[in-house]
Amino acid sequence: MMKKTIAILLSLVMTVSVMTLGASAEKLTGAVSTNGSTSMEKVIGILSEQFMEDNDKVTITYDATGSGTGIEAVANGTCDIGLSSRNLKDAEAEKGLTATTLALDGIAVIVNENCPVDDLTVEQIAAIFTGEITDWADFGGKGEIACIGREAGSGTRDGFESITGTTDKCALAQELTSTGAVIAAVKSSENAIGYASFAAVEGQTGIKVLTVEGVACTEENIANGTYVIQRPFNLITLNDAQLSQQAQAFFDYMLSQDAAGLIAKAGAVPMTQPEEAE
Repeated sequence: MMKKTIAILLSLVMTVSVMTLGASAEKLTGAVSTNGSTSMEKVIGILSEQFMEDNDKVTITYDATGSGTGIEAVANGTCDIGLSSRNLKDAEAEKGLTATTLALDGIAVIVNENCPVDDLTVEQIAAIFTGEITDWADFGGKGEIACIGREAGSGTRDGFESITGTTDKCALAQELTSTGAVIAAVKSSENAIGYASFAAVEGQTGIKVLTVEGVACTEENIANGTYVIQRPFNLITLNDAQLSQQAQAFFDYMLSQDAAGLIAKAGAVPMTQPEEAE
């Protein structure tokens, strides 16, 4: 009787082991759709590339529509994961949405490479963007200042205006719909000033990143809070909707230690610290 019982138990263990091996060997398949912040392009790009390399049966798409549109896409069920470079507004949270912070990003204040100005205070930046100061002569330069900004609904604009106290007060020469367009506009005009994601301006030529109140926009200063013009990179999900297996796996991967190094490589400051090499 004892031998029979042991035999049955061994058989059960073997069956469970085979089932477990089968489940672990099963590959993720299908598509994952992301939608939102243009500032998160580098971060989502590097994470998607690595995840698809590790899971070759999964396709991840990224629709760079801006934070507001990405948030709405999650709310109406047209994408799996939204990307927002701002926090949720009360009305958005009331739709059953949750924001999970993936990383922090500085909003770099940029000028043309030929601009003689190197540093501004938050108060001076606000005065420039509201039209109180209109000429570079006030800072030792020359020429009428051309303020370049983002469109309504942009997470970068929301973060910049909230921190500088310029919400609904900016007098813009150009209002553009992507981070890249702002950078290109500042490159093309010696009198321009704009703002863009720190993750997007690294390595760019033709522009200069200003220090703000003497503090450089660097990963270290963003992380320790001394660079004050910063905002979160958020993943937006719908509380009542369960993510597909592949979307949940990608979501979990983005928040893991394995992804943290890639986020830093893309120029943002990960909320999860990279695993230290032994």
